[in-house]
Amino acid sequence: MEKKQTVTKKENKISIGNKVADSYLEFGKVPPQAVDLEEAVLGALMLDKEAVAEVIDILKPQVFYKTAHQKIFEAILRLFEGDMDVDILTVTNELKNSGELEMAGGPYYITMLTSRISSTAHIEYHARILLQKYIQRELIKISSDIIKDAYEDTTDVFDLLDKAEQELFNMSDTNIRRNYMSMSSLVKQAIENIETASKNEGLGSGILSGFPDLDRITSGWQKSDLIILAARPAMGKTAFALSMARNIAVDFNKPVAVFSLEMSAVQLVTRLISSETELSADKLKRGDLKSYEWQQLNTKINKLADAKIFIDDTPALSVFELRAKCRRLKQQHDIQMVFIDYLQLMTVGGGKDGKIGNRENEISTISRSLKALAKELDVPVLALSQLSRAVETRGGSKKPILSDLRESGAIEQDADLVLFIYRAEYYKIDTFDEDNASTKGVAEIIIAKHRNGPVGEVRLRFISQFARFEDYNQPGGSSFQIDDPSAGMATVIPSRMNDEESLNDNPPPYDSEDPFLGNETSPGTDQF
Repeated sequence: MEKKQTVTKKENKISIGNKVADSYLEFGKVPPQAVDLEEAVLGALMLDKEAVAEVIDILKPQVFYKTAHQKIFEAILRLFEGDMDVDILTVTNELKNSGELEMAGGPYYITMLTSRISSTAHIEYHARILLQKYIQRELIKISSDIIKDAYEDTTDVFDLLDKAEQELFNMSDTNIRRNYMSMSSLVKQAIENIETASKNEGLGSGILSGFPDLDRITSGWQKSDLIILAARPAMGKTAFALSMARNIAVDFNKPVAVFSLEMSAVQLVTRLISSETELSADKLKRGDLKSYEWQQLNTKINKLADAKIFIDDTPALSVFELRAKCRRLKQQHDIQMVFIDYLQLMTVGGGKDGKIGNRENEISTISRSLKALAKELDVPVLALSQLSRAVETRGGSKKPILSDLRESGAIEQDADLVLFIYRAEYYKIDTFDEDNASTKGVAEIIIAKHRNGPVGEVRLRFISQFARFEDYNQPGGSSFQIDDPSAGMATVIPSRMNDEESLNDNPPPYDSEDPFLGNETSPGTDQF
């Protein structure tokens, strides 16, 4: 008589006849894996050494689910790096020498791997599936750790948030790689850039700043470039960045993103309104406008209101948050340039209180992340940066140099362009040494590093009461100098404008208490 099977449930156990299993094994979930593909990939690698070159930038030992497969792949990598043949015998011998042969399943198992396949076709596709399974497992692990820590009452929620951001950032940064591009597609893209440059009347193929003399040297801000704009406090960093953002969005109708870590979005917009309408910020704050000034405000504000400028004033923004926000803005609004004010106020987003080691390491990580962001989104990223006090202690003209970049040499290393703002008037210098021109209301944009072009200096007009930068010359004039390495000297083209000429024929009146004017020469605070 056949014995009848009984099924009972007791204390989360399932009994079927004489068999007992834990309920989590019966109803649980198995981590994402593809062991059969792992075997196929390893077998293909031992059949054809060239197959290793196809997947070496995709796979890592930890991508494999089984420990035995990790050991076999590590042995294959060691042979490949040593420029040795990769086959059953060499892999088996390498594992034997490292004492890991039995851990890898023994000689029979290694031999069996090659018997399951006949060619190395589709190995790259199979490798990418394995990578996807690995990323899924890591996301499950990260999420599980976050859930576990979130239930702990002693866990600091902001530390947990930073940890989650950093781990997810590292996951995407180390595992998601771009593929190579063919020469034909690259040549086509280069030709398109040249055609764009010709349409811009020789100013360049990049995003034009709205300052022709500057664009002639830089050829416009190029895609994937990291631009660092540095200056001492009160030189006009924010004003210059806003002037460029306004020019790009209003004059050239290109969407831009502005991340302000220091000032609120309303404060920035008030500055833009002041610059656009030529009404002092102090009057705008008080609302003390005369009837003609109200008309002036309403007339000139329309273009600015329609501008595609997206401002985010999240304080202590982490690189992970910045990356996520920029991705969304690129997807939703196709932003063409990113402005960050300013770099030293950003956080890395990992470790306790968002810190990883000393400040220099943090700044290095942030600058590398900004360069990676520029390449990923294929847009120029302009980040403002502070300069050290070494500028103030030097004698002479006190012009900044690359070594003055604050807190990290990595900024200079990662940047494609490094620009300085220098206002000689701030240091009570009345005339320029080069041509004896007046320094009043003049700012020099010093291009100290240019990875793909010349360095030099460009003069712009700085109108302090409106926090606005303008061209130095009248139409037809020019005032910039380019350091030509081949010539070994700078060529200076003087301005056609009279240096004593008024900035405006009929400038509107402004109060002496205007914040932009009254603090123009007060060191120690970053007014601009």
